[in-house]
Amino acid sequence: MSEESDVVIRFLEPHESEILVELIRESYGDSYDAEWVYEPHTIADRIRNNTLRSAIGQLADGTILGHMALMVEESAERVVHAGVAVVRDTARGHHLFEKLKRFGSQWATEAGYLGIFSEATAAHPYSQKANIKLGAHETGILLGWIPDTVHNSAAVNPDGYRQSVVLFYLKLNHGDLRDMYVPKKYYEIVNKILEVSGLHAVIGQGPTNVTVPNETIFSIEEKADHNSAIIHVTEPGRDFTEAVERARITLMRNERRDAVYLDLPLDLPHTEIVLNNQGSDFAFSFAGVFPNQLRHGDVLRLQAFSGVDLHSADIVTASDHGRELLAYVLADLRPAR
Repeated sequence: MSEESDVVIRFLEPHESEILVELIRESYGDSYDAEWVYEPHTIADRIRNNTLRSAIGQLADGTILGHMALMVEESAERVVHAGVAVVRDTARGHHLFEKLKRFGSQWATEAGYLGIFSEATAAHPYSQKANIKLGAHETGILLGWIPDTVHNSAAVNPDGYRQSVVLFYLKLNHGDLRDMYVPKKYYEIVNKILEVSGLHAVIGQGPTNVTVPNETIFSIEEKADHNSAIIHVTEPGRDFTEAVERARITLMRNERRDAVYLDLPLDLPHTEIVLNNQGSDFAFSFAGVFPNQLRHGDVLRLQAFSGVDLHSADIVTASDHGRELLAYVLADLRPAR
């Protein structure tokens, strides 16, 4: 590879969308777990609609070395999601990912976003270290998030099992602090995450006159390419345990999903109340905290698994905080159902 000074970082134009498709196919074949990265017209439309900023590293001779996406799900969202990071073999070891993310974070800062949320593989520490060097911090660990069908040319996963990811948040701008209502069990770990990461929230005291509605309102996002699902709770109700457990059983037994993740809104005191009432047989365990692009707030993410070998001994973290967080997540893990 040429000298690092020869690398130009810029955003893709809509008519260049094939570049991303080629990079993905080179590294992942047809196994990448998001269909849109194989669809040039979809990529181009997202760039035109400003829901995707596709950063690339390029040499003077036109050679493309790597890519990172900044994704905004809604026009009003104040936290941008970084992902789809692909670096060619010839560029590895030259800090290209760090350069791409620094370029993206500078753009997002100037655009007024509060921060950048991203996932980094837990199979090795390199992308985690790049995040930490930029000032990002761990906010959770999604066990078994990457399905065993994904094959990356750089992955250390010859046996093909589900891999975990570390959630990161990079604070960019100051913003108003939001109240967050956290169940007693998770108060200490969530408070530590807030202190370290700089998420724009403080743990509030739940009001005493809250009336929890009878019915839990939620939706289910099935991720067939992950063989997993996410239960998005928008309003926890008195039937929370029954409703969520019924959904989990259906997804795992009928749909044969390996993993089910549960998102709960931390801006509602109902979340604190219903989780404080859970018994020891509750199937879900702690995963982390991150900005929820659907509510413009923060969510508590929990996780449950069905007969999946998570290879927890192979999970790598890159900081003291990350190691503490991993230890907590593994200690809270419930037996597979």
